[in-house]
Amino acid sequence: MNPIDMEISNLSLFAILFTEDILRYVIGAGGIYLAINIAMAVRLAGRKIRDKNPPKGQITREILASLRTILIFSSVGLATLYGAKVGLFRVYFEMADYGMLYLVLTTLLLIVLHDGYFYWSHRFLHIRRVFKVAHRVHHRSNNPTPFTSFSFNFGEAAANAAFLPLVLLVLPLHPIALFMFTNHMMIRNAMGHSGYELFPAWRNHKPMFDWMTTVTHHDIHHARAGWNFGLYFTWWDRWMGTEYPTYHQKFAEVVQAKKTTAVTSPSGL
Repeated sequence: MNPIDMEISNLSLFAILFTEDILRYVIGAGGIYLAINIAMAVRLAGRKIRDKNPPKGQITREILASLRTILIFSSVGLATLYGAKVGLFRVYFEMADYGMLYLVLTTLLLIVLHDGYFYWSHRFLHIRRVFKVAHRVHHRSNNPTPFTSFSFNFGEAAANAAFLPLVLLVLPLHPIALFMFTNHMMIRNAMGHSGYELFPAWRNHKPMFDWMTTVTHHDIHHARAGWNFGLYFTWWDRWMGTEYPTYHQKFAEVVQAKKTTAVTSPSGL
């Protein structure tokens, strides 16, 4: 069904978009939290990056901030649909228009483009004056949780929401590509803030997929904010010299850890 041609009120369409974004966050961040931070906490105790749990009240604060982010995402989504209706943004609905190969390639391209966009917008947010008004909320979670994923200031949420409309100005995309991209973004983001190293290592304790950002890679950013700005891949940090100098050593320490004590129940609520 083509939502661009549907006769539906602005309020109803916004409600649909908001519900989709809420479900993505609840299933993505909430699902990772339940699976990793609760159900598998004891099994993954040896791969817990921080010794302490997040402080009391952090998760509640993160969820409230995320609701604002989701409102912004849904508002931009509504504007994007109307932009597509008047021909400003290039959304197509018939698979035959471009074919399956194009769908797969554009989904992968979205991920690569988003990583570059995120890296540079993220570095911009770390300019001192910008940080205070646009990125401080996210870094209040020094010891992150999956719910940190969307815990943004208004400015950061708007910068993240702007990515897809900008791409749609030049690149025709099918809703399936948008769906796959946004869900990949949510899952990777929640994993990166989970606090447990989930990525495999070689026998020499180096990351098996060293071109991808591990949980340790992004956790270091929350502990040392001037390093490790990448989202999915390590490319930009290495090209720009912003990868934490002892990242591989820290990763090795985490995956080698042999903790025998059970992890205490999360105290972030």
